[in-house]
Amino acid sequence: MTITVVLADDEALLRKALASLLPLDGEISVLAEAADGEEAITATLEHRPDVLVIDLEMPGTDGLGAVARIRETLPGQVILMLTRHAKPGVLRKALKLGVHGFVSKSADPDHITAVIRMLHQGRRWIDPEVAALAVVDDCPLTDREIDVLRVTTEGYSVAEIAARLHLAEGTVRNYLSNTMQKTQTKTRHEAARYAREHDWL
Repeated sequence: MTITVVLADDEALLRKALASLLPLDGEISVLAEAADGEEAITATLEHRPDVLVIDLEMPGTDGLGAVARIRETLPGQVILMLTRHAKPGVLRKALKLGVHGFVSKSADPDHITAVIRMLHQGRRWIDPEVAALAVVDDCPLTDREIDVLRVTTEGYSVAEIAARLHLAEGTVRNYLSNTMQKTQTKTRHEAARYAREHDWL
């Protein structure tokens, strides 16, 4: 039985290599490739693959943003996320979004193929090196504070952040105030930069 896949990664060389190597075992068929989050959303909704293989960090809409949007239409979509840096807050957020597997971007294609098969069978997988990094979680921010800072890094105003996260503006201001206290910074942008530098976003 063929397992259909959509591949989303902004690194063209890696994406093209995987697109060539994954089908070699005869069980995987790559239906489409995407170079960013928006393309990943479009391709996944159009092709409805058995497994979406998506990079965490992409320009514009990142892997998490794309997964959240895809989930709205395809709540059961099986998702394998590729990552170089397993930031604790990000891993936690991805698991809440229902990502089924995490594999390091440096993994051998044979391993990625094996994990795709595993996820297609209804199992889950997190590479040990990804899990080990994620366990070391010294982040003082709550999930909602992380959400607010992540949107802040995209340059939105308080009103726009509130609209995107379905929160009251006063609530957003409270979250931002908390993040500035916890990071000992003076502005929300400094807090967001501090959080990103500490791998909390």
